[in-house]
Amino acid sequence: MQSLPHHYHVHAKGSAEGEVHLGGDQLPDLAATAPPEFDGPAGYWSPETLLMASVAGCFVLTFRSVARASKLDWESVACDVNGVLERHDGRNHFAHLTVKPHLVVRNAADEHLARQCLDKAETACLVTNSLTADIKLDPSVEVVENA
Repeated sequence: MQSLPHHYHVHAKGSAEGEVHLGGDQLPDLAATAPPEFDGPAGYWSPETLLMASVAGCFVLTFRSVARASKLDWESVACDVNGVLERHDGRNHFAHLTVKPHLVVRNAADEHLARQCLDKAETACLVTNSLTADIKLDPSVEVVENA
């Protein structure tokens, strides 16, 4: 890892209607709109879904690093994130996030270490550490013994 601080730059461009085009240096462009909950069309990424994707992606990448350092033998990890947007004091914000990783390990003896790694990943995830929402980790571990 490079020494801190790290700096990130992205840009957004849009007009009075339609898509907002997101981009950054050496990144593919991405189209976003308001989500259907805010009268946008279905089928596009929105700032809200991008935030949830950032949490899920950060969790998986953080878990990968924690598992490597812990020498955990694992097969795969998937992560669903459910966010609840609420209005308090006249402001919309994400009040609650549930992070639901599903981890597949190769050996039942690794299940305890796997759960420890999931907990450490939740604690170390820089995206969730940057949010004010209440974060709940709801992990599951599946053991698939290799033949």
